[in-house]
Amino acid sequence: MLRRHARAACTAAAAAGLLVAGLHGGQAAGAADAPVKSAAVALGAAAAPAELVSALQRDLGLTRTQAVTRLGNEAEAGATAARLRDRLQGAFAGAWLDGAESGTLTVATTRASDAAAIRATGARARVVTRGLAELDRAKAALDRVAGAATPVRYVDVRTNTLVVEEVRAGAGAAAVAKAGLPAGSVRIERTAQAPKPLYDLRGGDAYYMNGSGRCSVGFPITRGTTQGFATAGHCGRAGTSTSGFNQVAQGSFQASVFPGNDMAWVATNTNWTATPYVKGSGGANVQVTGSVLQAVGASVCRSGSTTGWHCGTIQQHNTSVTYPEGTISGVTRTTVCAEPGDSGGSYISGSQAQGVTSGGSGNCSSGGTTFFQPLNPILQNYGLTLKTTTDPGPGPGPGDPEPGGTWKAGTVYKAGDNVSYGGSNYRCLQGHQAQTGWEPPIVPALWQRL
Repeated sequence: MLRRHARAACTAAAAAGLLVAGLHGGQAAGAADAPVKSAAVALGAAAAPAELVSALQRDLGLTRTQAVTRLGNEAEAGATAARLRDRLQGAFAGAWLDGAESGTLTVATTRASDAAAIRATGARARVVTRGLAELDRAKAALDRVAGAATPVRYVDVRTNTLVVEEVRAGAGAAAVAKAGLPAGSVRIERTAQAPKPLYDLRGGDAYYMNGSGRCSVGFPITRGTTQGFATAGHCGRAGTSTSGFNQVAQGSFQASVFPGNDMAWVATNTNWTATPYVKGSGGANVQVTGSVLQAVGASVCRSGSTTGWHCGTIQQHNTSVTYPEGTISGVTRTTVCAEPGDSGGSYISGSQAQGVTSGGSGNCSSGGTTFFQPLNPILQNYGLTLKTTTDPGPGPGPGDPEPGGTWKAGTVYKAGDNVSYGGSNYRCLQGHQAQTGWEPPIVPALWQRL
């Protein structure tokens, strides 16, 4: 956790790259009155703001052309990986991106017979011994016995391996044995620094808790007619009062979970208005258009009130971290740096909201590893609606069913969820909060017609 105590344009054509040509197989037919949207267009990668592109150039060592192409490739590759995960089912063993432009998507499977279908999409195929579901079950067993000496556990899909980090020699092996896992089935890595919470209405702006500690706004939201923001649970408990970056009275925490997860939301008073932006480089606004979680290897940027705007890549999803205060699960591990006071702040990939800063190790001088709590579970758990630039305005939250279907704007869907729309059935491919303009027939990056 990174909490701090208070002290004195792109075009759609530019997104074309190695992956794009082969990533549209299996798309559903579009609605008669609306064109089908490519992943790059639907997720906003085709219109990335200059501030985001500049940050990727700085932190990932890219040229402007490479940064623009990378964002388009990541959007398209995420859609392809989701379709293949849906097709491979239990044989799916993970997917990841490589290359300066994220031009190579690799999808792993436990069945050699799947390789041709994977390659047909433009992706590389890798045949491995263990499926992702099997590795996740082993990780769950390890989570149940892990403690402060083994603070981080995750599945490394690139090597088809379960990994545990230890802060003292022998701790990892002891945890593996206690979990009943075969010796040698888990990679043990030594770490010099255990993660810690990053304590210190635009994403990344500062706010203060009870007039003392400082954290960062995650993403502005609405709940019915109430406005506010999502943030990290370790920043405050229900009832904790907040003041804004300017020390003006702001609101209070309505709900908070930590440990277990690291999620909370703050309702603000009528002086504060939720905006669909994250604070970017130099204070510029970076637009938020949705909340589609991106793939391993994808670029991601973080905004926080201590260190500002920094970028890196997604390393692993569904990571478990043990802080001194307890264990949190389901967070995402990244190469982005952060420091005390950045906690709760925004992680964004292109224009897609990813999550809120939880904790990490290292700093922004020498580099580090950080973890974010994914945003979609926060929206779902508390019935919140993400503020986006496509939002028609404050509303009552998740709407009534569309005529002839169960799909609802404002609902958070996870991969595998089924809906009906316009007389057809669809299965969700990538977790997201539904919004007008992302109806199943016109966004095949998110929905598979059945």
